Amino acid sequence: MKKFLGEKSKNMAFLGMTALVSAASMVFNGCNGKTDVKEFEKNISLEHPTAKPVPRIDDENVESDKRIIYLTFDDGPNQGTENLLKVLNKRNVCATAFLVGKHAYGSKRQKDDLELLKNNPLIELANHSFSHAHNKYTDFYKNPDAVVHDFNIARDSLKLYDMIARTPGRNIWRLNNINVTDIKSSTYAANSLRKAGYKVIGWDLEWRPSQKMTLKGSHEAMIKKVDSIFFNDLEKTSRHLVFLTHDQYLRDADSINELDMFIEKLQKSNKFVFRKISQYPQINEILN
Repeated sequence: MKKFLGEKSKNMAFLGMTALVSAASMVFNGCNGKTDVKEFEKNISLEHPTAKPVPRIDDENVESDKRIIYLTFDDGPNQGTENLLKVLNKRNVCATAFLVGKHAYGSKRQKDDLELLKNNPLIELANHSFSHAHNKYTDFYKNPDAVVHDFNIARDSLKLYDMIARTPGRNIWRLNNINVTDIKSSTYAANSLRKAGYKVIGWDLEWRPSQKMTLKGSHEAMIKKVDSIFFNDLEKTSRHLVFLTHDQYLRDADSINELDMFIEKLQKSNKFVFRKISQYPQINEILN
């Protein structure tokens, strides 16, 4: 797979799980540790975080032995959204919530959860369509104009004007430097979203659900997958991994605990920093 940024050190052990690091070493851009919370809160605005200009950040601002992880959660506001926020707040780690427009109006609780997401400075909001394709993905992507219209409705109703989007049921990328379509029948729809100005981002690693719609497997197994992707240079952009799971998988105590331990151990390894998706390399460039 072609890479677009720095070289990888193949002999690096990314997860020194036994290493003990100070809390200060986990602080990065206000969303990687707990010691900078008060300083971070001084600059809190209750406006939608993604409505503000995002500073240019590149690999030169990250130590060469560290890797960047973008935690992303789809389908909110939904069951599990409040549990997600509790984990992120506990660990003071930032993430991006890809919202489904119709979910924001599904119930009073979902409306309230949307406000919690909007008002949390650790959270960035992005577009995951209005209808979620009505869960009929093949039919949805047959009509590119309707796909764009669906995303436009979510954009306008949720005020998601940064134009960062993720397609429901598809792992599609449309940035200036990355063009990937997992299921080729969706190509025209994806191209139409790009033409409409949407910066479409997929994911490098997904934490999938069990049959009971809880997180499948352990945090240890997921950490090994993170390690393997970086070691084998399988991420779309070298040193940058986009991680996906879903709010609705965080409804039981075990799943909540597994996510919490996953984040905690990544932090304690002192090998990773966390960012919002608007800080992904070159995502803020105007599409050509």
